[in-house]
Amino acid sequence: MTAAGPAPAGLQSRETEQPVAGEAESAEAVRPRTGRWPAVLCLLPLGLLGVAAWFGRWVRPGGDEWCFLPVVRDEGLSGMVGKFYLGDNGRIANAVLVWAYARFGVAGHQWFGLVSGGIMLGILWAVAVSALRRAGLTAPRGVPLLVASMVTAVFLFATPNTYKTFYWPAASVSHTMAPVLACAAAVPLLRARSRRGRRCALVAAFVAGLCIGTLSEETSVVVLVVLSAVLLLLAGQRRGYVRGWCLTGMAGTGIGTLVLYTSPGARIRRGRFGTDGVSFLAPDSLLGSLRGFGHILGTLLTTWAYLGAVAAGVLLGLLIRGPGGRRVVLPVRRRLMACVAVLAFLLSGYLCTLVAYPVFRESVTTSTRIWNDYLLLYVAVLVGAGALLGLALGQRTRHTGAVQAAGAAVCVAVCLALAVPLWRLEADMRVRAVKWDHQDQWLRARAAAGDRVLPYTPVSVAGMVEPFRKHGRRVWPASCVADYYRLERITYSLRLP
Repeated sequence: MTAAGPAPAGLQSRETEQPVAGEAESAEAVRPRTGRWPAVLCLLPLGLLGVAAWFGRWVRPGGDEWCFLPVVRDEGLSGMVGKFYLGDNGRIANAVLVWAYARFGVAGHQWFGLVSGGIMLGILWAVAVSALRRAGLTAPRGVPLLVASMVTAVFLFATPNTYKTFYWPAASVSHTMAPVLACAAAVPLLRARSRRGRRCALVAAFVAGLCIGTLSEETSVVVLVVLSAVLLLLAGQRRGYVRGWCLTGMAGTGIGTLVLYTSPGARIRRGRFGTDGVSFLAPDSLLGSLRGFGHILGTLLTTWAYLGAVAAGVLLGLLIRGPGGRRVVLPVRRRLMACVAVLAFLLSGYLCTLVAYPVFRESVTTSTRIWNDYLLLYVAVLVGAGALLGLALGQRTRHTGAVQAAGAAVCVAVCLALAVPLWRLEADMRVRAVKWDHQDQWLRARAAAGDRVLPYTPVSVAGMVEPFRKHGRRVWPASCVADYYRLERITYSLRLP
């Protein structure tokens, strides 16, 4: 037993079993002959991520960022934290992350995709490697990176609105990065080998929970549900330290959520949307959220690109080995684990929809950015299901080359399919960037010349909110755009200057 507890039940190799007739082959005989193809295959999702990051050079501020940029420019970090905690929504950690990229202006928005994508990939890769090492398993070179890169690519690009998921920093930091950052807290737990390491893991769990609690209400719900599910699976097992780690993470998340909920900004936000005093248990909220999540679930289940996560899991299950290259047995409690994982996703998705419903109402089904808080869990469940399928297939036959080829083919097909809408989005982003830059230069020049009221032409992409809508109806970013260019106000114009 290691310092952080034994390997997960059922994932140990057959090193303690006595050989029986038909199983006397050597460890080398059961070692998969994979060569270098897993490392080569991972180049495809990595290439997709690299191209998407390169397209980030066309990102320009929009939506909420019109209001963030003047505050960061004039008041810095303290002003941004004060704006969020005292006036907007109470999300302190969100304010810090927004300041981290907004302090660089337009360049921060352009580099955000590359930096955030690299962080996500690195965290998921570290989780995959650490989990295999903790379980005493090995995999051919490139397999953990393949799984991490496929999960990242599917998570970011299979969504109905990739721009708001990946390219729009204001949404990404609170809905896309938040669940990935929560995963980072598991790495110290998986790598802990000493008493000091276990203490560091506890501290990391508490701090991560505190940050998540003040970053995203929906991700906090997912964290609490997942940790509760882990505690359920650990019932009756001698893993007190892991249970303590889960409870510590839940405590940190609960405290952070309490800080957010009781903040002046959260109270003002509830009053602005008319949700102050609204009960989540009201029949209207419960039924409306159920209908909304049912619609979302239908979209997710019919998006075939998520099969890329299943295929990556199948390859993982086929290729992992125990010490000495021995086969890995199926988990004894695999049915319970699968049921708990599926129920955790369904409960998380419904509760997140319930939390967002008072603000978004029926549009909760079209506000795809809030799906991302539980979408990573969905992708992880698909990978786990694929891994169990791969283990089962590996036990039934020694010759899995055809299955491996099929899994690799699915990964290739998914990456190619995701590249098509990404390429189209790049064309729309490039058009907006050219128009945005032209209007930006003109507005700055006229403001420097002394003008205080100037026309503005909305330039939107992927459904982003602009200061004016159809027929010139003024909406909330208008005053923020005026502040950004140091104007008194802007007026609606149909034609670019």
